[in-house]
Amino acid sequence: MALRDQQQLQAINQIADSLSSCERRTLFYLCDSLDQDNSEARMKEMLIMKVMRHDAGHLLLRELMLRLGRFDILRKVCKTSRDEVERTLTFRQVLPRFRVLMSDISEDMVDEDLNSVKFLLSSRLPREKIDKAKSFLDVIIELEKLDVVSPERVDVVEECLIDIGRLDLAKKVTAYKTPVVTSEQHPPQQQRLRAPHPFSASNTSHHFQPTRREQSRHSATGNIPMSVYREQSCQSQQDCYRFNTNPRGVCVIIDCVGNDGDVLEQTFRALHFNVLLHKWLSIEETLSALRGIVRQTENFEGDGFVCCIISRGTTNHLLGTDSDSVGLPLDSVRRLFTADSCPMLAGKPKLFFIQRYSVPEPLPFARMEHRDEDLETDGCDVLPRSDIIPTDADVFWSHCWTQQRLLEQGHHRSVYVKALTDSLQKGQRRKTHLLDVHTEVNRAIFEHNERNPGEMYNIDLKHTLRKDLYLK
Repeated sequence: MALRDQQQLQAINQIADSLSSCERRTLFYLCDSLDQDNSEARMKEMLIMKVMRHDAGHLLLRELMLRLGRFDILRKVCKTSRDEVERTLTFRQVLPRFRVLMSDISEDMVDEDLNSVKFLLSSRLPREKIDKAKSFLDVIIELEKLDVVSPERVDVVEECLIDIGRLDLAKKVTAYKTPVVTSEQHPPQQQRLRAPHPFSASNTSHHFQPTRREQSRHSATGNIPMSVYREQSCQSQQDCYRFNTNPRGVCVIIDCVGNDGDVLEQTFRALHFNVLLHKWLSIEETLSALRGIVRQTENFEGDGFVCCIISRGTTNHLLGTDSDSVGLPLDSVRRLFTADSCPMLAGKPKLFFIQRYSVPEPLPFARMEHRDEDLETDGCDVLPRSDIIPTDADVFWSHCWTQQRLLEQGHHRSVYVKALTDSLQKGQRRKTHLLDVHTEVNRAIFEHNERNPGEMYNIDLKHTLRKDLYLK
């Protein structure tokens, strides 16, 4: 074995002995590995393969130690200094820019930021993956496995950072997305090879975090609402749902609790919907109201449909004002307005907002629940388009649930409904993407839960929208 190889092997062994489990996890990621096994032995094996077979293996080791902040290893093992490695990286960076960027962002995040990101991504990642994530890097690794995030796809990361108020970090992602210029345009090659890292002059302090308000005030990005970013990606009318008829469509509100139906009515009227508000309905009356809407074809001449329901219920059923019924299956409500049941809604966005107050599951001898055949409708007198549009396409399903006991409080108002109406009312003043509206709702619920751990709200978003949907 050549002397140089012996020296590199010795350096690898010393480094492996010196790193913590967390540092090894980051090192694996920087080396383009999503391996779950980050043991010391596996790391030695990986570094030997990477370093011994790489023309710039010694530079790879040095950059890894720099990114990990292990300047002691740089000095003792690699026989160099932080300043010298940084000067070298000005002209030649070995590690992938994308991985360095994600690692830097993770390093700059505080626990509050991480919790906010995990909440925002709770509809994209399984609950067990979210719970296991101890760092932003853990979240990114799971998103990469799902191919949601990659070196070419960082929009989700950028939007999350904007949503949680870390505009300083979002600007780094924006800079990463900027097309690399050629040497003819900018002769100094260092302009395109030098990536930001936590050891640069602008990021030397890890103890001071500017407040969210200061970030918004001082950052130029803070003056650009996220809807602008989304609007840029909407390249043509084909990428967006048509949503400008007046009225835009029918909005049916079924308030079986009696607390928040009025504010929903005001909000959707302001959004130019024809609103039908029903209060204190039983399950039979709810079914009758929904069937009546489906039978009246003029309800679907607009560009969309909205259904809001506030009711007591169990996991998958609504109870209305009934107390001795298994209830109405939530999925059956959705299926009443699919392209099969109502062809005039085919290809149009169908938005559902459900606030459920949870009650115990009923006993087996409770009254029979409503069956799917009970929900058959007369349909609409037009040719179906379900051969073109998938039956379950174009659905936006937002379902929030909390405990029934909260209704016992005087003048109770749903945190979910308030956040939803507040965000929709803001959207009236500017062109706002529907997903941005729901992100604000997520944030409001997350903050409420942190302040009131005994009054938790849970929220689940599922959608099959095929295009962008803007509200104004």
